[in-house]
Amino acid sequence: MKIFFRLARYALYLGLGGALLGCLALGIAYWLISPRLPSAATLKDVRLQVPLKVLSADGKLMATFGETRRIPITMKDVPDRLKYAVLSAEDADFYSHSGIDIGGIARAVWLVTTTGSKHVAGGSTITQQVARQFFLSPEVTYTRKLSEIFLAFRIENAMSKDEILELYLNKSFFGNRAYGIAAAAEFYYGKTLGQLTQAECAMLASLPKFPSTGNPINNLPRAMLRRAYVLGRMLDLGHIDKAAYELAMAEPDQSFAHEPPIEIEASYVAELVRQEAIERLGNEALNDGYVIRTTIDSSDQEAANQALRDSLIDYDQRHGYRGAEAHSEVPADAKPEDLASLIDGYRTVSGLIPGVVSQIGSEEAMVQLLDGQTAALDLAAVSWARPYVDDSRRGPAPKRVDEVLKLGDIIRVVRNDEGAWQLAQIPAVQGAMVGLEPDDGAIRSMIGGFNFARSKYNRATQSSRSAGSSFKPFIYSAAFDHGFTPASVVNDAPLVFPDVSRPNGLWTPSNDDGKFDGPIRLREALVQSKNLVSVRLLDAIGVHYAHEYVTRFGFSAQQVPENLSMALGTAAVSPLSMARGYAVIANGGFLVDPYFIAEITDRDGKSLYRADPLRACRDCPQRILEEEHERSTSNPTTPGTAFSPIASAHAAADIPAGGNGEPRLAPRVIDARNAFLVTSLMRDVIRRGTGSGAMVLKRGDLAGKTGTTNEYRDAWFSGFNAKMVATAWVGFDDFSSLGSREFGAKSALPIWIGFMRAALRDMEEQSFDMPPGITTARVDRNSGLLAPAGDPDSITEFFKTEDVTQLATRPDQQEEEQREAYDVF
Repeated sequence: MKIFFRLARYALYLGLGGALLGCLALGIAYWLISPRLPSAATLKDVRLQVPLKVLSADGKLMATFGETRRIPITMKDVPDRLKYAVLSAEDADFYSHSGIDIGGIARAVWLVTTTGSKHVAGGSTITQQVARQFFLSPEVTYTRKLSEIFLAFRIENAMSKDEILELYLNKSFFGNRAYGIAAAAEFYYGKTLGQLTQAECAMLASLPKFPSTGNPINNLPRAMLRRAYVLGRMLDLGHIDKAAYELAMAEPDQSFAHEPPIEIEASYVAELVRQEAIERLGNEALNDGYVIRTTIDSSDQEAANQALRDSLIDYDQRHGYRGAEAHSEVPADAKPEDLASLIDGYRTVSGLIPGVVSQIGSEEAMVQLLDGQTAALDLAAVSWARPYVDDSRRGPAPKRVDEVLKLGDIIRVVRNDEGAWQLAQIPAVQGAMVGLEPDDGAIRSMIGGFNFARSKYNRATQSSRSAGSSFKPFIYSAAFDHGFTPASVVNDAPLVFPDVSRPNGLWTPSNDDGKFDGPIRLREALVQSKNLVSVRLLDAIGVHYAHEYVTRFGFSAQQVPENLSMALGTAAVSPLSMARGYAVIANGGFLVDPYFIAEITDRDGKSLYRADPLRACRDCPQRILEEEHERSTSNPTTPGTAFSPIASAHAAADIPAGGNGEPRLAPRVIDARNAFLVTSLMRDVIRRGTGSGAMVLKRGDLAGKTGTTNEYRDAWFSGFNAKMVATAWVGFDDFSSLGSREFGAKSALPIWIGFMRAALRDMEEQSFDMPPGITTARVDRNSGLLAPAGDPDSITEFFKTEDVTQLATRPDQQEEEQREAYDVF
């Protein structure tokens, strides 16, 4: 018996000694580690990573950018069924312990001792997990574990339990880039927290344990086992009753990937916003909860998307079928799942759905699609698919379906307007479209290619393509500022120039139709897009003068060649720069800066930046006073007087939020009367010229110009009314020919029409007001000279007032100038 008491005493001494040594070790550890630990108080000001949101002008989501999906919440947003599911799964005693679970730590120590592994389950409370998530690395070391415990105590002393749980729910990783319980609910179930069922709450609560390998999308069986465990724990702890448990256990899981609900497709603009955000806001721009509202109008953008898509597909089908995207051998006994595997790597592109030909006959082909359904294609569905030969030739029309398709072909299909399936193909041709407001340059729509996922190259802003005849209005504007009028006559006749760079040593520009009309008034020359008239006109006013003059429209001197080819649109420009140039004409002569960011707010909704763009603002009191002062001190419209090129003012992106409330006035770069005259010519281009296809819109307030470059490499149409300017371009990225007769009116104008039809649907016709100093006079339709009263062959023409005066008082001089103009060569 004495031996027993003695041994017990020794055991007590050893235990006390061990406890003292343990306390001493913990004290030393705390002394060593504590100075390096952060203050828990910083958690009160923690800024969770929240992705950047990009919105349209009318508040529709265009894109989100960031490393994580996260929607911050507060505890009042968390229903009890979700709260107790999380506690049951992770820390049942959360509201009663002091930050650590002694029993859990003891079990973890025992397992480490007996197994020799540091990777053991248990031991971490929610408070410890918060400490690890915010302050510590995931490495498995004893030092890190001790730091976690010490930090847990600090956090418990600095924050309430609800604050700690809120941090945990916002910070935890739930798989598939979803950080935070609200982002997880949206991604897996497309719901807010309040909409979740009990079963869904249990599933989400189970995810932080195995977020990547145990989520219901990657591993449903394992996720269902974890869900059952959480529901069982909730039943055992009394958070749900037996009936609720059985109902939740019986509920099938309906999770699938719910991507952010993008409401408007504007990927090319969204990428510009992302780049601007990083440049303006720094490296944290994509993760600091900023919201950027753009100038994009969602309905205008949808119209641009549809117009570009339809027009490029129409062009592609005009030039024939290039064949299947790929081909695979299909076994005779192939099952639906075998066929599905053949198209597993293909994705729908702008509505064009991939499929594999599973059955083929002379009258019909069956195509299995990605979703498992089958599309039937008859002869009518493939009738357009004449074989592609080259850019200007196609083979014969198919007479049998199996002339076009073969078993195992990987193809694209789409539903037509009647809902029937039709053969399709992804266009090889590309296009771009920009729509902006001429008053301030606000971009209302932009699309830089057929599909952003296939090509991120933004042809609307990054391309440099020859503008063709769509550049002529700028040359005509220069001529009107140099003394020419819409009634001036220039000779449309052949020209030959020496050019050592050409094989025969000669440059012989010609008209698109190869015809010559002789002396022709400038109005008719632009309506018919006469190239030779433009060349003669440019030579008459001087290449150097014109080269400087066109920079007023926002083009750089480097973009425009300083030679006679400028008259044929050899300037290398982008659709956006063309739209900006046309905006000068549309708004009465002011250079505005295109912009796409309207406002930036932080995560709390505070406005950090609001655009303050340069505005034409013709009716503003400031503008009226400014122009009255200019008229009283100078005469900028004297024939032959040139403005010096005006550089673009600071872009709207350089203007901070705020201001004095007065608009910033855009600089005037051409006379209002000049802009009116050019507009009047371009209105006739649409009424009865190369742009007459736009008359389908049945509006009288449209002006524009087609453009086609050598060998049909580029097709353009730029046009406007008083409220909207739009430019459309079509071409191949490798500068291949679009094919014979693919003029701007055929390839690009349909895009412009499709966009403007929607953009102007609810807009009343806008008058082009005649500015002061413009008058009308009757002229001879052949000579362009003033016609005598009662002349039945005369027509009405617009003039600057001083030009009519000069015609009336010095007709001999005017006739001589006319003769010189068309006898330039």
